[in-house]
Amino acid sequence: MRRVVVTGIGALTPIGNDISSYKEGLMSGRSGAALITHFDASNFKTKFACEIKDLDISRYFDRREERRHDKFDQYALIATDEAMVDSGLEVDSLNPERVGVIWGSGIGGLRSLEAEVEFNTNSDVPRYNPFMIPKMIADIAPGQISIKYGFRGLNFGTVSACASATHSFICALDNIRIGRADIIVAGGSEATVTKAGIGGFGSMKALSQRNDDPATASRPFDKDREGFVLGEGGATLILEEYEHARKRGAKIYAELVGGGMTADAHHITAPHPEGLGASAVMKNTLSDAGLSPEDVDYLNVHGTSTPLGDIAELKAIGKVFGDKAYDISISSTKSMTGHLLGASGAVEAVASILAIQESFVPPTINHFTDDPEIDPKLNLTFNEAQEKSLSVVMSNTFGFGGHNACVIFKKV
Repeated sequence: MRRVVVTGIGALTPIGNDISSYKEGLMSGRSGAALITHFDASNFKTKFACEIKDLDISRYFDRREERRHDKFDQYALIATDEAMVDSGLEVDSLNPERVGVIWGSGIGGLRSLEAEVEFNTNSDVPRYNPFMIPKMIADIAPGQISIKYGFRGLNFGTVSACASATHSFICALDNIRIGRADIIVAGGSEATVTKAGIGGFGSMKALSQRNDDPATASRPFDKDREGFVLGEGGATLILEEYEHARKRGAKIYAELVGGGMTADAHHITAPHPEGLGASAVMKNTLSDAGLSPEDVDYLNVHGTSTPLGDIAELKAIGKVFGDKAYDISISSTKSMTGHLLGASGAVEAVASILAIQESFVPPTINHFTDDPEIDPKLNLTFNEAQEKSLSVVMSNTFGFGGHNACVIFKKV
């Protein structure tokens, strides 16, 4: 099968609005959590989130065009613009039928749907915006990206809750491997810091309520973790067949060498308590990549800061890696970015690639108290980034419904 490499990256995150600032945020261990500004959250149990900050949307869209895109769609286009520029691809020189777009979003245009429902709730005459449906549907992002660049290859969305973006990478990997495309734009975006988003996840008791100190609320693996912090944003990878990239002299960040997909078949929101689906997906990914547990240097975990999820994932890691787990660097970048739901796999893939490029392990910030249920011999990279030469990095994402997806990037 053909090899697949990463030749362009773009990111729009709560700790940086481009790759440079995102990398600096990861290295310095910056928290993106703060009180919500998108709406008045004073009556909500959780009043904070990891929002995109200081984004000048007029740099990317005029006012008329901005109104035709939901925020999640805007984030997709902004991250992809950076990745396309970074890749050095000349659109006019490409065969558009050999370039595809696969994009992940767990929820899509929640903000647009919410606004239309609110507007029409007390009206006797329905007055719905004609752009409501196109702004709302999760698959509009890959459609809009293809329209902007004229890419006429395979094009679809992946919707699997928090595993959505990682599924987009695996689908891209497989389609390039078997020759259906030479280049695929893949990634994920989400914009659910809305009344419905905060209210819905809050009612499930999934969110932290540490309103007095939002910056320390996301605490993966800490004894006092109480739930995740909702985030927003997006990230893009330009995935390209190796020989195609080499012939045009492309910069190659890393090789995407494997992907795995499983289901927990256990519960709609809770992970399997023994991490059976999570361990299976890591094993499948190693097998797909032709690697062994001994080859992995760093594991970017799902690590959402929930009482059940963090323990289940570490149990799964123990099943797969055994004593090798003590030699692997492990961290949760959600401690900084918050949980970007369907986009989490995208921003974490970029973090994994940057870790390879810059020879560092991003930290798991906000660790204050050891959890007696967690093996203290594990290197969970608490509070400070660590310098380390990395060749093989694994990234986990697990979603509501029991969806598990995992990818491995390798230094070229």
